[in-house]
This record gives sequence, C-alpha cells and structure tokens, in this order.
Amino acid sequence: MKLHFNKYYLTLAHSLFLIELAIAFIIKTGFIRYTFGDYLVVILLYAIIRGCTRLSVRASAFIVLFIAYGIELLQLTPFLTYFNLHDSFTAKLLFGSTFRLTDLLAYTLGIITVLLTEMSIKKFQNTQNIRSWKH
Repeated sequence: MKLHFNKYYLTLAHSLFLIELAIAFIIKTGFIRYTFGDYLVVILLYAIIRGCTRLSVRASAFIVLFIAYGIELLQLTPFLTYFNLHDSFTAKLLFGSTFRLTDLLAYTLGIITVLLTEMSIKKFQNTQNIRSWKH
C-alpha cells in the first residue's frame, strides 16, 4: 500500500492527538478520561489512516474498529505481563489494563460518528456540485 497524505485528516489527527494528551495527563478519573477518551481515540486512529492512505471510508472505519476491539479484548488477558510491561505507564496508557464493555460502546459510537460525519460531508459536497452544475 502506497502512502498518500491528506492534510485535512492529518490536521484533524494532530488536533485530536493533542486533546488526547491533555486528557491523559490532566484528567485522572471520570467520564472524560475513561469513556470520552476512548470515543475520541477511534476518531483519531481513523483520521490517521485516512490521512496516510487512500483506503475507503468503510475500510478505514472497519480497520479502526477491529484494532480497538482487538486491543480491548487483549485486556482480558495478562498480555502486558507477558511482555514485561505491567509496570509501564506508557504501555498502560496506550493499551489499557482493564476490559470494560463501556469501552467497546465508546469505540462503536466513535465510528458511528465518523460514518455519519463522512456521509454528511459527501451529501453536502454532492449538493454543492449539483448547484454549481445548474448555474
């Protein structure tokens, strides 16, 4: 797969990354830290994939959801211990350390938001194209 850079998605990814960093280092507990952060992280991953590849909206969304679910399901195992990372702040921050169904829900809602946003943008662009064609 060839890399293809899209400045709009990469700008979105950069902005979301900064928000995620702020959440990770400033907010220690609660809804924003645990649920909203998970919601945003799938949007961040989606923006990175769309910003660096020519994959379709659906393919990108599926890959992101597959990765997010996979990492969450890994939390059912002591995989950080297998790699001697159980004491690593960074590993726990990136991969998490406890499985929660609410995380799966947050990932799903994040991808649904992405798909609805992409559909709205496409619909808006089609409307603009029709208007410019008529004039």
